[in-house]
Amino acid sequence: MPSRPDLEDNAEFYADLLDDELTRDAVCEKWNASAGYVSSRRRKAREAGVLTASSAAPGADGLLPGEENESKDTDKGKEFRFIRHRPVTLEDARELVRSSGDNPDLYNFAIRTIAYGIDQSSNKISAWPKTGIAMAEALPLEQLYAEARRIAESVTPVLRGPASGRSTVVVVADWQIGKTGRRGGTPELLARLTEARRKVDEELAKRAPESVLILDGGDGIEGFESGGNPMFTNDLSLPDQIACYATELLKFVHVAKDHVDDIEVGVVSSNHAAWRHGKQNLGNPSDDWGIHAHKRVQQAAEIAGIDATWHFPAEFDESLCVDFAGTPIGLVHGNQFAPGKAIDWWQGQTFGDQAVTRADVMVTAHYHSFGAGVAGQNPFTKRERFWVGAPTLDSGSDWYRNVKGRDSLPGTLIFDVTEDGFDLASLAIL
Repeated sequence: MPSRPDLEDNAEFYADLLDDELTRDAVCEKWNASAGYVSSRRRKAREAGVLTASSAAPGADGLLPGEENESKDTDKGKEFRFIRHRPVTLEDARELVRSSGDNPDLYNFAIRTIAYGIDQSSNKISAWPKTGIAMAEALPLEQLYAEARRIAESVTPVLRGPASGRSTVVVVADWQIGKTGRRGGTPELLARLTEARRKVDEELAKRAPESVLILDGGDGIEGFESGGNPMFTNDLSLPDQIACYATELLKFVHVAKDHVDDIEVGVVSSNHAAWRHGKQNLGNPSDDWGIHAHKRVQQAAEIAGIDATWHFPAEFDESLCVDFAGTPIGLVHGNQFAPGKAIDWWQGQTFGDQAVTRADVMVTAHYHSFGAGVAGQNPFTKRERFWVGAPTLDSGSDWYRNVKGRDSLPGTLIFDVTEDGFDLASLAIL
């Protein structure tokens, strides 16, 4: 196909190429060009939507004719496509995403420039969601405090209904943020956490509790010293796991704030969140990244104007007991005993007058599946004792599934206590 240098820089020629009222033969005749040359240049011009500054002016929306703003929802999030017939920079691209109400820090960008001659070019800008480590790096610890400030600005007084005589316990356990598995990685986990908060919000609206206790059974992060080679399967660095964990915890506290003024939170140490090297712990039980994250959330809650009370184990303890609405509730991660041995461990703890000695209910995590059992009568309250094992929302334990052949569906444990103690009928998995 012969080249026509005299037409390559001709704005009028390219305007004719984009004129739908002109046929190919008409353009060929006008410019004395071959059919192949006109067809090739018209196709490229239409694909890029090329218009020169001399042939068009911006409309009311600020766009030149042929320029586009397009977005679509995909299974990985919102994607953007912009066409601009003018020079653009990366900051221009970020501003286009920002103008739609989205955070440009959470997107990858690509700008493709097609030049057709002097002052004749088209820029195709693409933006798509970051995933994995790239997304984690866009969500530093400052995100936690940004979320706190956003909550503080959005908090409005909530009209409370009549007293229900009930208080609700919400158990979060074994999120293992940063882990990848057959259910996906961090993006998929964040989607499950968002759905979990929606369900908790709806459930609290139904139950109308007078107070809420959020119990964190531990293993909120995957960590890098928990065995195996998570350094090759994790999709977040350790600092980003902690930052993401703290931010998501604050959102659960905010959900509770929408329903009650009396909020309590309890957390214990765990094996994945422990400060350790390999299987060797490097400090006291309280030297735990999960406990560290909760202390940051406690600070952020104060910034957000949320009045909540936190409960932490004693420095050298791995369990705690919270007297919640008149019912003593114990919490321990669960790595202290073998599967099915929770009640046996509890029995030994009561003999030694440990933290969970006086509990009516003992909540555990670690085994990523729901479990429950009766543990006799509490001599202190004269009520029946119950052990309750919480399910998880993590991305799945492929190691356990491959070894044992079993797995459990993700979920969030919730139950009520009344003046009579633990209400077994209220227990549910959301």
